[in-house]
Amino acid sequence: MAQHKVTMKMPPRELNRADAEFTVNRDGKKLGTLTVSNGSIVWFPPYTSYGYKIGWKKFHELMEEHATRVEKR
Repeated sequence: MAQHKVTMKMPPRELNRADAEFTVNRDGKKLGTLTVSNGSIVWFPPYTSYGYKIGWKKFHELMEEHATRVEKR
């Protein structure tokens, strides 16, 4: 089974203009970077400068349609 490591780079304040950034590694190799902002999330594959952007409403719909439901926290 693949080993995933997720690291977070986050500003010490609310997300206003600065995005939160998550780096995702799989088996020691960079899988990509996820940036989270007030308006959207963007997935950057490794070593690229262009990403895949999705707004929060569309992300909500995508998760409800395709994600696995888990128990409540």
